[in-house]
Amino acid sequence: MTTAFSAKEITAKIQNKPAGITVLDENTLLAEVLSLKDLLAFLKNTPGLEFDYLADMSATDYWDYFEILYQLVSIKNNHRLNIKTRLNGRGDTVFPSVTDLYKGAELQEREIHDLLGFKFEGHPNLKPIVLWEGFKGYPLRKDYLE
Repeated sequence: MTTAFSAKEITAKIQNKPAGITVLDENTLLAEVLSLKDLLAFLKNTPGLEFDYLADMSATDYWDYFEILYQLVSIKNNHRLNIKTRLNGRGDTVFPSVTDLYKGAELQEREIHDLLGFKFEGHPNLKPIVLWEGFKGYPLRKDYLE
């Protein structure tokens, strides 16, 4: 079983951390969308952290904002950490793709795109994976049936 890596310990290790990173709880960081890829690259490539595995990725519609949760694991160090990012409002939902950092994100980003309509900038192939071509709307959005 992996152990939670303290978010406070990680923020202490980030010397020139990207702006907009805050600690939400003991093992969760919140990153602004513009800082997300820099943070994930840092967590993956820094000796002693080496969060090299994306265990899961999920997205949620909270009416006031959309959120994506990345669950990272360091296989070498037997640690886990959660990273969240949010977009306020119901307008543009463009997030950076992390497929260049974590190949396992490719299918998960396609599923989130399919069901919530999020666009992942830089994703190699955002074709539908769950729904069929031409399906109208995004069934996991709270306003889908309105």
